[in-house]
Amino acid sequence: MFSPNCFFAGQKEPYMESLHVTADAETLINRAAHFISLGRPGVARPLVAAARALAPPSPELCLIGARLAAASGASDRGLVELDQGIAAAPDHAGLRKCRANMRQRTGDLDGAARDAAEAMMLDPADPEAKAILGAVMLDLRRPAEAAACLAEALTSAPSNLDYRHALATAMEKGGDVDGALAILIDGIAISPTSVTMRNAAILLCIRRRDFNQAIRLGEEARSLGIVDASTFGMQGHALSSLGQHSQAASAYQEARKLGPEDEHVRHLVMSSGLMTNSVRAPEGYIRTVFDDYADRFEAHLIQLGYRIPGAIRTILQGHPKIAAGQSIGPVLDLGCGTGLVALVIGDLPLGPFTGVDLSPRMLAHARAKCLYGTLRESDIVSDLMHYEQRWPLIVAADVLCYFGALEDLLARVHQRLEPGGWFVFSVESIEPDHDGVVPGNGDWALQRQGRYVHAEHYVYEAVCNAGFRIVHMERPVIRQEADAGVPGLLLAIETVRRDS
Repeated sequence: MFSPNCFFAGQKEPYMESLHVTADAETLINRAAHFISLGRPGVARPLVAAARALAPPSPELCLIGARLAAASGASDRGLVELDQGIAAAPDHAGLRKCRANMRQRTGDLDGAARDAAEAMMLDPADPEAKAILGAVMLDLRRPAEAAACLAEALTSAPSNLDYRHALATAMEKGGDVDGALAILIDGIAISPTSVTMRNAAILLCIRRRDFNQAIRLGEEARSLGIVDASTFGMQGHALSSLGQHSQAASAYQEARKLGPEDEHVRHLVMSSGLMTNSVRAPEGYIRTVFDDYADRFEAHLIQLGYRIPGAIRTILQGHPKIAAGQSIGPVLDLGCGTGLVALVIGDLPLGPFTGVDLSPRMLAHARAKCLYGTLRESDIVSDLMHYEQRWPLIVAADVLCYFGALEDLLARVHQRLEPGGWFVFSVESIEPDHDGVVPGNGDWALQRQGRYVHAEHYVYEAVCNAGFRIVHMERPVIRQEADAGVPGLLLAIETVRRDS
């Protein structure tokens, strides 16, 4: 969002403890604007009142009044004031821009677009009006129109980094990722010390899996001394994605120094300590991570657009027994976490449910849902070995990403399924980087946050060798990460032979 007369983010000057008495309305308005930009609407309020007492109504007084209302959390009052101001001065472009900005903030995107377009017609040379319209078009999911507006704004003001960043976003949303990166790289050349511009370029490199360039941009930032916790965190992501886990660990440690309270950074530091040749994540790591994560687990997954429980539900609706109106049970939920899968599939003719998880805090959240007949605190492989019960259905959502080699787990699951039983599970897919290099051993690789990714051919071979046949397979986007989809595999497999 751009900040014209109504919402500019001015330079923060030192707080003025005393005000000189003045009878100049313009000076009072300027001082009020200064305090609003400092986040001090209470100080600005008497200045605005004094200015109104000294001068007749004007667009400038309307603008500062609207800004004050917005800063005080009273956008409705600000919009009323702007409506009145525009009625009195319909040809004032600044009022239109201000109302466009406020309407955008309050969710009235169509109204914001009309105001921004009107401001452009009133002042065709104003890049700010074009930038506001571009931002609104982006919110309306019309990236091509957004890019056109923002490109015009940037042509008029090539040094404006906000316009440049927004144009890159619009181009990326429109599918021109290479062009978006070029816009950001040019911005870095114009303003080499801009942390925001450089971090945006690093993030875009990660999204396009150009990890080498992301690392180079991060190293340049380090040499210039303009890094922040995000810079180091993204550099660690890129290094980890290339299998350079010791270097990633160092980057994550630096990120933690700059962001010691950041829970996500703490998670990255922990995961970077995993052994790169380990075939699975250690039990202690899993327990600690998810105990720390339990209270915000579900809200965070919703924010990331997590889709696997719903996709599992769709698959199970096609199970022959359920399609025939029969029930399936009991059901074993491996790595049940807070009980999201049972919550989503609980209305199907399934159950009773048994959940297994390493994290006691995650299990506490699952227990509170009252969906499970039994909950066990255990490693899932140990649980499969210890309990000899056979199941017609076993599910594991977003659990096998903590295993590199899958053969042992699949063998244990096979032993615990009834003849014809189903195992429904997800894995994250391995992907080559921008240069076509496949990480890891070609079958699986350890990635950031201690998760493993798997090659489709390896999953197929491991499943078949374990005595299963694939009933259903799809390639969903599991969730969003760094505003990019995380590709995965979702499979329903069925036993085709019994072990002796």
